[in-house]
Amino acid sequence: MTPHAETDPEIDALYAGLKQPRPVLIVLSGPSGVGKDATLHAMQKRATSFYFVVTATTRPRRPNEVDGVDYHFVTKSEFADMIDKGELLEYAIVYGDYKGIPKQHVRAALESGKDVIMRIDVQGAATVRKLIPEAVTIFLMAESEAELVRRLQERKTETPENLKMRIATARQELKRFVEFDYVVVNNENRLEETVDRVMSIITAEKSRVDWKPVRI
Repeated sequence: MTPHAETDPEIDALYAGLKQPRPVLIVLSGPSGVGKDATLHAMQKRATSFYFVVTATTRPRRPNEVDGVDYHFVTKSEFADMIDKGELLEYAIVYGDYKGIPKQHVRAALESGKDVIMRIDVQGAATVRKLIPEAVTIFLMAESEAELVRRLQERKTETPENLKMRIATARQELKRFVEFDYVVVNNENRLEETVDRVMSIITAEKSRVDWKPVRI
């Protein structure tokens, strides 16, 4: 007869904790032209368990963009109201336009056990790191500086003056990769590999021994 063994309360608590959802907040950032949007859209096709934060912006909508999907396109007056009411987790001026992260939906998603993915610029990522130390930050970059410049030039969405400013800003932002937890290179025509790497980071972070719930 196998002797009865009493369970250890500490070990019971460990297993109980592992069975609970361990949502993480992922910040996907990097310079313009590295493929943040493409990576995000590819992740959306793969996973339904994520909450993808839609950023509010005052910049004009581009022809291929959908309001409420790519961004929440708002007027500067509407954006000012959001600031006054404390509805934004963070906001910043990017190339002369305002961008911000709505707070309420992020909190609700985390409380429901969903992982939250934020696509924000390098400037905004720095703000989120200060506000939410538990956030996991991923810096996306092209395989070379020349490739990044080529992608920006081929978008053909900017005036020559604005394009020059974006390229100069992107070069400065590249130098800030050391501020992030992870760096992922998004090679041209290898988007699925990029998504694989990002998904692997998320899986690893959810398995951390020192995982802590995100507080907003």
